[in-house]
Amino acid sequence: MPEHDTYRRLIELLDATATPYRLIDHEPEGGTEAVSALRGHPVAQAAKCVVLRVRVDRRTTRHVLAVVPGDRRVDLDAVRALFGARYVGFSDAATAERLARAVPGSVLPFSFDEELELVADPAVVASRELYFNAARLDRSLVMSGADYAALAEPRVEPVAGPAR
Repeated sequence: MPEHDTYRRLIELLDATATPYRLIDHEPEGGTEAVSALRGHPVAQAAKCVVLRVRVDRRTTRHVLAVVPGDRRVDLDAVRALFGARYVGFSDAATAERLARAVPGSVLPFSFDEELELVADPAVVASRELYFNAARLDRSLVMSGADYAALAEPRVEPVAGPAR
Protein backbone atom coordinates (compact mmCIF):
# COMPACT_ATOMS: atom_id res chain seq x y z
CA MET A 1 0.00 0.00 0.00
CA PRO A 2 1.37 3.44 -0.90
CA GLU A 3 0.42 4.93 2.49
CA HIS A 4 2.80 2.48 4.16
CA ASP A 5 5.63 3.80 1.96
CA THR A 6 4.81 7.29 3.24
CA TYR A 7 4.71 5.95 6.79
CA ARG A 8 8.16 4.38 6.38
CA ARG A 9 9.53 7.60 4.88
CA LEU A 10 8.24 9.58 7.87
CA ILE A 11 9.72 7.16 10.42
CA GLU A 12 13.06 7.10 8.59
CA LEU A 13 13.12 10.92 8.61
CA LEU A 14 12.32 11.10 12.32
CA ASP A 15 14.90 8.46 13.21
CA ALA A 16 17.61 9.95 10.96
CA THR A 17 17.19 13.35 12.62
CA ALA A 18 16.85 11.90 16.15
CA THR A 19 13.50 13.68 16.50
CA PRO A 20 11.60 12.45 19.58
CA TYR A 21 8.22 10.88 18.82
CA ARG A 22 5.83 8.26 20.10
CA LEU A 23 3.64 5.86 18.11
CA ILE A 24 0.08 4.96 19.10
CA ASP A 25 -1.73 1.95 17.61
CA HIS A 26 -5.53 2.14 17.52
CA GLU A 27 -8.58 0.97 15.62
CA PRO A 28 -8.61 2.29 12.01
CA GLU A 29 -10.07 5.79 12.08
CA GLY A 30 -9.56 8.94 10.03
CA GLY A 31 -12.03 11.38 11.56
CA THR A 32 -10.31 13.96 13.74
CA GLU A 33 -12.73 13.85 16.67
CA ALA A 34 -13.09 10.06 16.67
CA VAL A 35 -9.38 9.34 16.41
CA SER A 36 -8.59 11.94 19.11
CA ALA A 37 -10.93 10.02 21.43
CA LEU A 38 -9.18 6.74 20.57
CA ARG A 39 -5.79 8.31 21.28
CA GLY A 40 -7.06 9.95 24.48
CA HIS A 41 -6.18 13.62 23.96
CA PRO A 42 -8.06 16.90 23.41
CA VAL A 43 -9.13 17.45 19.79
CA ALA A 44 -7.22 20.78 19.78
CA GLN A 45 -3.93 18.82 19.96
CA ALA A 46 -4.66 16.97 16.70
CA ALA A 47 -3.21 18.16 13.42
CA LYS A 48 -6.03 18.42 10.86
CA CYS A 49 -4.46 18.22 7.40
CA VAL A 50 -6.41 19.45 4.37
CA VAL A 51 -5.22 19.51 0.74
CA LEU A 52 -6.46 22.63 -1.04
CA ARG A 53 -6.60 23.74 -4.65
CA VAL A 54 -5.52 27.36 -4.96
CA ARG A 55 -6.26 29.13 -8.23
CA VAL A 56 -3.99 32.14 -8.30
CA ASP A 57 -5.17 33.19 -11.77
CA ARG A 58 -6.68 31.53 -14.84
CA ARG A 59 -3.43 29.76 -15.70
CA THR A 60 -1.89 29.09 -12.30
CA THR A 61 -3.12 26.47 -9.86
CA ARG A 62 -1.20 25.57 -6.73
CA HIS A 63 -1.84 22.85 -4.20
CA VAL A 64 -1.52 23.63 -0.52
CA LEU A 65 -1.50 21.34 2.49
CA ALA A 66 -3.09 23.40 5.26
CA VAL A 67 -2.51 22.16 8.82
CA VAL A 68 -4.77 23.47 11.57
CA PRO A 69 -5.67 22.36 15.11
CA GLY A 70 -8.22 19.54 15.14
CA ASP A 71 -10.96 21.62 16.74
CA ARG A 72 -10.79 24.26 14.01
CA ARG A 73 -11.51 24.48 10.29
CA VAL A 74 -9.30 25.83 7.55
CA ASP A 75 -10.15 29.47 6.88
CA LEU A 76 -10.38 29.43 3.08
CA ASP A 77 -10.55 33.23 2.92
CA ALA A 78 -7.29 33.49 4.87
CA VAL A 79 -5.61 31.04 2.48
CA ARG A 80 -6.97 32.96 -0.52
CA ALA A 81 -5.57 36.23 0.88
CA LEU A 82 -2.26 34.57 1.75
CA PHE A 83 -1.71 33.47 -1.86
CA GLY A 84 -3.45 36.40 -3.54
CA ALA A 85 -5.71 33.83 -5.17
CA ARG A 86 -8.99 34.13 -7.04
CA TYR A 87 -10.32 30.84 -5.67
CA VAL A 88 -9.52 28.34 -2.92
CA GLY A 89 -11.33 25.06 -2.44
CA PHE A 90 -10.81 21.51 -1.34
CA SER A 91 -8.77 19.37 -3.70
CA ASP A 92 -10.47 16.35 -5.26
CA ALA A 93 -9.74 13.07 -3.47
CA ALA A 94 -7.54 11.60 -6.21
CA THR A 95 -5.30 14.67 -6.39
CA ALA A 96 -5.09 14.94 -2.60
CA GLU A 97 -4.13 11.28 -2.28
CA ARG A 98 -1.52 11.57 -5.05
CA LEU A 99 0.14 14.68 -3.62
CA ALA A 100 -0.11 13.74 0.06
CA ARG A 101 0.82 10.13 -0.70
CA ALA A 102 -1.77 8.95 1.81
CA VAL A 103 -5.46 8.11 1.88
CA PRO A 104 -7.94 10.68 3.21
CA GLY A 105 -7.97 10.68 7.00
CA SER A 106 -4.32 9.66 7.20
CA VAL A 107 -2.67 12.68 5.55
CA LEU A 108 0.51 13.76 7.32
CA PRO A 109 1.28 17.37 8.28
CA PHE A 110 4.41 16.94 6.11
CA SER A 111 4.83 17.34 2.37
CA PHE A 112 6.98 14.88 0.49
CA ASP A 113 5.97 16.32 -2.90
CA GLU A 114 7.36 19.59 -4.27
CA GLU A 115 3.95 20.39 -5.81
CA LEU A 116 2.31 20.44 -2.37
CA GLU A 117 3.08 23.60 -0.39
CA LEU A 118 2.90 23.23 3.38
CA VAL A 119 1.23 25.91 5.51
CA ALA A 120 0.68 25.42 9.24
CA ASP A 121 -1.30 27.59 11.61
CA PRO A 122 0.75 29.10 14.48
CA ALA A 123 -1.33 27.13 17.01
CA VAL A 124 -0.08 23.88 15.46
CA VAL A 125 3.60 24.67 15.86
CA ALA A 126 2.96 26.03 19.38
CA SER A 127 1.38 22.77 20.53
CA ARG A 128 3.24 21.00 23.33
CA GLU A 129 2.04 17.68 21.92
CA LEU A 130 0.85 17.31 18.33
CA TYR A 131 -1.05 14.15 17.32
CA PHE A 132 -1.71 12.95 13.78
CA ASN A 133 -2.38 9.77 11.82
CA ALA A 134 0.95 8.57 10.49
CA ALA A 135 -0.10 7.97 6.86
CA ARG A 136 -2.05 5.00 8.23
CA LEU A 137 -5.55 4.88 9.66
CA ASP A 138 -4.48 2.44 12.40
CA ARG A 139 -1.38 4.18 13.73
CA SER A 140 -0.77 7.70 14.96
CA LEU A 141 2.26 9.67 15.96
CA VAL A 142 2.78 12.28 18.65
CA MET A 143 5.60 14.81 18.69
CA SER A 144 6.06 18.38 19.87
CA GLY A 145 4.88 21.23 17.70
CA ALA A 146 8.35 22.76 17.91
CA ASP A 147 10.00 19.57 16.65
CA TYR A 148 7.37 19.33 13.91
CA ALA A 149 8.11 22.91 12.79
CA ALA A 150 11.87 22.32 12.80
CA LEU A 151 11.58 19.16 10.75
CA ALA A 152 8.69 19.89 8.34
CA GLU A 153 9.60 23.57 7.87
CA PRO A 154 6.06 24.72 7.10
CA ARG A 155 5.18 28.25 6.18
CA VAL A 156 3.61 29.39 9.46
CA GLU A 157 0.57 31.59 8.84
CA PRO A 158 -2.82 32.05 10.52
CA VAL A 159 -5.02 29.80 8.37
CA ALA A 160 -7.39 28.39 11.01
CA GLY A 161 -10.89 29.63 11.63
CA PRO A 162 -12.26 30.09 15.15
CA ALA A 163 -12.43 27.13 17.54
CA ARG A 164 -15.64 25.16 17.46
